[in-house]
Amino acid sequence: MKKASLYRKLLLYFLLVIIVSLTSVGVFTYRMSSRELDRQVKEQMAQIAGNALHHTDLYLKSYERAIVSLLTSKDVKRFVDLPENREDYTYYEVRRSIKEFSIEPIFIRNPEIAAVYIISFSGNAVYYYNDIPGESFKPRDIQEQLQFFGRTARAGGKLTILNHSILEGQQNKMLTFVRQIRGLSSPEPRGYLAIEMRNMELSALWKGIDLGKSGYFFIVDENGQVIHHPDSGKIGTMVDADLRGSLSAAGDRDFVAKENGQERMYMSRRSDYSGWNLVVSMPLDEVMKPVSNIRLTTIVVGGFTLVFALWLAYRLSKSITGPIQVLKNGMRETEKGNWVMIPLPDQRDEIAELMVRYNTMVKRLSELVDQVYAAELNNQQMRMERQQAEFQSLQLQINPHFLYNTLETIVCYAVVRDSEEISEIVKALAYMLRYSVQTNLEEITVANELKHVLYYLVVLRHRIGRDFEIDVAIEPQYLLKNMVRLTLQPLVENAFQHAFPDGVEDYHYIRIDAGVEDGRFWVSVEDNGAGMSEARLSELREKLRANRLAEQGSDAAGGKGGIGIVNVHRRIQMVFGEQYGLSIESEEDRGTKLIMVMPESVPGRAAG
Repeated sequence: MKKASLYRKLLLYFLLVIIVSLTSVGVFTYRMSSRELDRQVKEQMAQIAGNALHHTDLYLKSYERAIVSLLTSKDVKRFVDLPENREDYTYYEVRRSIKEFSIEPIFIRNPEIAAVYIISFSGNAVYYYNDIPGESFKPRDIQEQLQFFGRTARAGGKLTILNHSILEGQQNKMLTFVRQIRGLSSPEPRGYLAIEMRNMELSALWKGIDLGKSGYFFIVDENGQVIHHPDSGKIGTMVDADLRGSLSAAGDRDFVAKENGQERMYMSRRSDYSGWNLVVSMPLDEVMKPVSNIRLTTIVVGGFTLVFALWLAYRLSKSITGPIQVLKNGMRETEKGNWVMIPLPDQRDEIAELMVRYNTMVKRLSELVDQVYAAELNNQQMRMERQQAEFQSLQLQINPHFLYNTLETIVCYAVVRDSEEISEIVKALAYMLRYSVQTNLEEITVANELKHVLYYLVVLRHRIGRDFEIDVAIEPQYLLKNMVRLTLQPLVENAFQHAFPDGVEDYHYIRIDAGVEDGRFWVSVEDNGAGMSEARLSELREKLRANRLAEQGSDAAGGKGGIGIVNVHRRIQMVFGEQYGLSIESEEDRGTKLIMVMPESVPGRAAG
């Protein structure tokens, strides 16, 4: 009961009320006359068979309406008109259109439908499955299905209901509704449309029928095959020839026949719609057995029936209105802006499913609001950081002290003597200025960055009054690798400013190397200078982990007004992604090694 749908609950409760009422009236009547008892039993059997027939026809017609909606679909008609050598694009386009606009709404409205398939006379076929493992069929299988429906389906577009399934392992578990369908180009039939429904869904209609201890209800199609039987082993078998003849001869009248040596009374009704015979069977001795020892008065029986009906009505009302009230309260909280999940009831009917969907919607809306808010903050932060990076790159390209000292050196050379050094310094400085004022963050090659460092060393040689050669250990195949503009020279300048605080000595060196490891390209700047303490190293690494551009200031990570290693780290991340950047290895009095990590290849980017 907990997992029954709301439709099943209502049906079951109403059937119980009807059966209790009929039983109480029957028992009261049986006391008056055995003849009246016989008449009442036969009428009851006829009514059960008639009601079962009526509900069955209504149930089957509801699925015929689903078939009719497909029969009128232009996409379906286009599909059955496709020739045998049809184009694959047209085939898949029509198949997709049928699924989106016709099949999926049918599956949503009728979850008990297991499969829908269309087979044209030209051999084209399309299959749709509803929450069951799908099967694909070869052309030979499709031809066999066409031949089967050609033998069993009614002509003229009439509906045929078969105890048949094309799905493996589903025989005697499915009912197949088949109709011939016409195309757009001709009024003649061009194929078959079939809908497979789970047999157990149809059987649920008759679970409430009470025919005593040994009575039962079964259905036989027009070919004599058992469609429904309380003994599942008999489903799909053919009825006994004698019983089939008696059913045909009796028509709507009752008759008596033997089954396993026991006489039983049968009452059948034939459906003009489906061609099925719905048969009620009861042991004859139970039918004719007089009701004795029943002395309940009309008041007791009536009172009990009334109380029981009221109790059922109360249960039904509570099972519907209780969850709806909870759902309403949850919606009120949502209107106030409180994303509150509502508790789910124990039963699993349509209202409970609606509550589950509501909780899912609330959860998803809450997540989307948080995602949009976080994305907006992140985008705003990235825009601000990029603007700050370009602003700093424009204004702080070269250390003001370095420019001041360089210009002063040029002036001194110009005053003291007419020297080629002036031309050399000016040319180097001009190249560095041209290279630095390009504020975009696009990638360039390692060779470009090394050339920039070379001109920096030309200027530096005149500043410090001595030559200093940097050891470039980069193999030739890495010179055309991409990297970010103006990232190598700041690291070299950082080494001169902080690694050699007491001046450059002959034993000092700076080594530039590069390589590829685990799909990543790295470039390192290593010196044997003063290094840094553990505390200073931890502080600098923490700044790198913060993933923020360095503010203007003065520290070892970047001199006053300059582009320090923190900005180099963040600019690499802004170009290549936050999984890349700069790392530091240092030991006091042993030197420092700065490593830039970038992707091995950059698809779609050209070297600058």
